[in-house]
Amino acid sequence: MDFQQTLATLPTADHLRGLDVVDGAGAVVRHIPAAPGKMGSLRVYHALADRFGGRLDAEAVAQGLAWFAEHVADARDRPGAHPNIDLLLNPATPARGWRLVPLAV
Repeated sequence: MDFQQTLATLPTADHLRGLDVVDGAGAVVRHIPAAPGKMGSLRVYHALADRFGGRLDAEAVAQGLAWFAEHVADARDRPGAHPNIDLLLNPATPARGWRLVPLAV
């Protein structure tokens, strides 16, 4: 399935103003806003939060990369072009104990 087909299967994020990725101390390490150009990432990360109980562990990372589909290759070829995918591609991410916190409107 490509990214657009996957998005069609994920819950909407219209009820969110964004999502924070937080570290073990509660500091925000990444914020994904509900903004044009970010809604696909917000929907993926929101679905990951739902499916994995807010954990960003190895299983959640693998699922996120699968959902981002064809955009993962582009992210590998152009580091920095897709920061929300870059986060998942970082080998240290699963071991950091980060959490996904959806932010209601």
